[in-house]
Amino acid sequence: MVSPVTVVKSEGPKLVPFFKATCVYFVLWLPTSSPSWFSALIKCLPIFCLWVFLLAHGINFLMAHRSASRILAGLIFSALGDAFLIWQEQGYFVHGLLMFAITHILYSSAFGMKPLDPKAGLAMTLVSSFGYTFLYSYLSGPFTYLVAVYIALIGFMGWRAMAGVQLCNDLWTWTKLSACIGSVLFMVSDLTIAVNKFCFPVPYSRVIIMATYYAAQMLIALSAVESRDEEDFKKRKGM
Repeated sequence: MVSPVTVVKSEGPKLVPFFKATCVYFVLWLPTSSPSWFSALIKCLPIFCLWVFLLAHGINFLMAHRSASRILAGLIFSALGDAFLIWQEQGYFVHGLLMFAITHILYSSAFGMKPLDPKAGLAMTLVSSFGYTFLYSYLSGPFTYLVAVYIALIGFMGWRAMAGVQLCNDLWTWTKLSACIGSVLFMVSDLTIAVNKFCFPVPYSRVIIMATYYAAQMLIALSAVESRDEEDFKKRKGM
């Protein structure tokens, strides 16, 4: 198994633009009350950097590893979702919801269905059910159904990410753990969005939402490079 130190040395420099773009977003902290193409660009810039991060591993790598290409596709839809949510008060919230729903489908496909791990599935079902039960009384109209479908999709994504981390069997890898933590952070971010939008104002909601969101996307993007790192590690061992 590739060590975390090896990963930091090989992948860390490729993530520098992402960290810089994230800092730009938080330093500028553009007001959400005045949506613009510039604010959309600043919000999407860290995700664009994650596109570059994956593309830096080579087109051949992405073509050879379907999970990596699906995560890249998920990041593309995520950027579209981010852009739509800039104008959510102008009626584009559902559009953003749809883009992120597609993202979760792509991420679930990337994580795969093996191992199945029904216990993790049951745990995620309970968490998702609790979340929807809490939100239900605040929802009305189409959101009653749209939020239910969205929670089911992100819960399924979380299950597939968690199922890959078999700590008890010592079959885990750092990238599977990265995907698991990333999926949990994504759920925290989206739950905060839902509570803040439909239920009641959450203190420091924007900081919580964006910090957990960017961290989640970075960790999920990192989970795509496992195959490449293992190949490089084996090559160095063979030298």
